[in-house]
Parts: sequence; C-alpha cells; structure tokens
Amino acid sequence: MTLEAFLLPAAALFAVGLYGVLSQQSIVMLMMGLELMINGLIVAGGAFWYFTAPASADGQVLVLVVVTVMALEMAMGFAVVTALFRAREVDTTDDAQDLKG
Repeated sequence: MTLEAFLLPAAALFAVGLYGVLSQQSIVMLMMGLELMINGLIVAGGAFWYFTAPASADGQVLVLVVVTVMALEMAMGFAVVTALFRAREVDTTDDAQDLKG
C-alpha cells in the first residue's frame, strides 16, 4: 500500500467532519464532526509515521495514546452537554451562547 492510499480516506474523514462542524447547530452533532476531524488527523499522522520510520513502534503507541485521550475528552464533553441539557434544556449552539460568563 502507498501513502496516498492512507491519506485519501484521512482527507475524506476530515472533510466530512468539517462539513458536519460547519453545518450543524446541535452540540452533539458538532462534537461528532470534531471527532471525525480528529480521526482523519490520526489516520494521516499514523500513515506518515509508518512511512517515515516503519521499524519503530513509536507511531503506533502515539496513535493509541491520542485515541485514548480523545475518547476521554468526548466522554467529558458529552457529560457536560447532558448536564447542560438537564439543567436548562439547551441542545443547540445558539441556545448555549447566552451561557457565556
């Protein structure tokens, strides 16, 4: 497989995530778009790492760490959104805008 074979799906993931972030007003859909964008970056980063240093496993370890941190970050984000919805019935970015403090 070539580097281009990995970068094409990574670019597609990033583009779909960017479209989701820019077109949605729901906080949950916005977070899902961000997740897709980060996944595209992870695929591209892992591919670059593999093609520059195929003998070392450093890239694989870095990808696992990033995926773990991303999962924790999304879990905390969904917890905040759930608490926000339960407290104030806010589920869109327009409604959450007046919560600035």
